[in-house]
Amino acid sequence: MRGIAAGKVVPTAVAVGVFGLVVMLVLGRLAPRVPGVLLAVVLSTLAVPLLDLGVRVVGTLPQGLPTPELPSAGLDDLAVLAAGAIGITVVSLTDTISTASAFAARTGREVRGNQEMVGIGAANVAASFFQGFPVSTSGSRTAVAQQAGARTQLTGVVGAVAIGLLLLIAPGLLKNLPQPTLAAVVIAAAISLADLPAMASLWRRRKVEFWLAVAAFLGVAVLGVLPGMAIAVALSVLNVFRRVWWPYQAVLGRADGVDGFHDTRTYPDAAHLPGLVLFRFDAPLVFANVRVFRDRLREFARTEPGLRWIVIAAEPITDVDTTAADVLEELDRELNDAGISLVFAEMKTPVHEKVDRYQLTRVIDPAHFFPTIDDAVAAYRRETGTTWTQPS
Repeated sequence: MRGIAAGKVVPTAVAVGVFGLVVMLVLGRLAPRVPGVLLAVVLSTLAVPLLDLGVRVVGTLPQGLPTPELPSAGLDDLAVLAAGAIGITVVSLTDTISTASAFAARTGREVRGNQEMVGIGAANVAASFFQGFPVSTSGSRTAVAQQAGARTQLTGVVGAVAIGLLLLIAPGLLKNLPQPTLAAVVIAAAISLADLPAMASLWRRRKVEFWLAVAAFLGVAVLGVLPGMAIAVALSVLNVFRRVWWPYQAVLGRADGVDGFHDTRTYPDAAHLPGLVLFRFDAPLVFANVRVFRDRLREFARTEPGLRWIVIAAEPITDVDTTAADVLEELDRELNDAGISLVFAEMKTPVHEKVDRYQLTRVIDPAHFFPTIDDAVAAYRRETGTTWTQPS
C-alpha cells in the first residue's frame, strides 16, 4: 500500500499479474475443469525470457533438502521469541479455526478444534528442527487446492513430495516464474474465499456483525494480519461488553390468545395487574450493567402509580456477581422503604445458590422467590385481590 501511494508501481508487473488473474478467474468461471492456475503459471513463466519482461522472478531455489539441527536461543532472545510466539499462536488459532470451519461448512463436515491445534503444534515442533518458518493454515493455499480438485489431506502429502523432488532434481525449474503471477494466484484464491452472500445476510440480519467483518477485513488489508486480527478481536470483545452493558429489557403482560407472558412492545394491548410490574432483564447481573438494572427499577417506583410488587422474570439472568449482590441489597431496602417488594421468578438454581451465599435472603424475603411467573402472579393476586386490566 505504501509503495502504491509513493508511485512505485511497475506497469509490466501489473500487466503480468492482471493477465494471470484474468486467466484464472475466466477459466474458473467458463471452464472449471481446465487448471487455470497451472496454465497462468506456465504461460507467464515462458513469457519472461521470450518477451524479456524484466519483472521480479522467483529465481533458482536452493538445492537439496534442509538438514535437521537442534534449535537454540540465548536467554536474551527469550523475551523477543515469546512475544513473537504469542502473536503466531493467536494468528494460527484464528486462521486455522476460521479456515477449517469455512471449508468444512462447504462439505457438511465437522471441525475438531483440539485436533486442529495438535496438528498445528506438531507441525511447528517438527519445523523447528529444520529451521523452517512457523506453520499455520493458509486460506489461499487451501482454496487453491480445492479449486484444483483436492478432497483429502493426501493433497498435502503429494505437495510435500513434489516440493522435495523439485529441490533435489530441478531447483531451477521455476526460476522464471514472475512474482506478480504468484500474487495473482493468492488473490484469485482469496476471491474464492469471499462469501458475499454471507456478508449480505449479515447486513440484513445483524448490521453490527457486518461492520465487524468489514473492520477485520480492512485491518488485515491495511495494517497486516496480526494488527488486523487484534483489531477484530478487540472490536468483538467490545461488542460483547456492549450487549452485556445495555441488554434488552422488557415489561411483560398477558396477551389474549397467547400462552404465557410477553413483551408489551410486541403486544401493546397485553393486560396487566394494577400495582404489579413484570420485568425481564436479558443478561447476567454483573458490575457492568447492575446500575442500568437499578435505575430501571427506580424508574418503575417513580412512575407506576400504586406500585406494590416488581416481579423479575429471572430466567435470562445467568449470573449475579458480588457487585450486583451489593446493589440488589441496597435496592431492596430502598424499595421496601417505599412499600414495594422485589420479587424473583424462574431464577435458575445455580444463581439462586449464589444469592444464598451472598446472604441476600437476609434482606429479600425468601418467600419472594417463585419457581414460575404464574406462581408469582397467583401469589400477588391472593395478597391483593386484583384482576387483570387492559391498558388505558
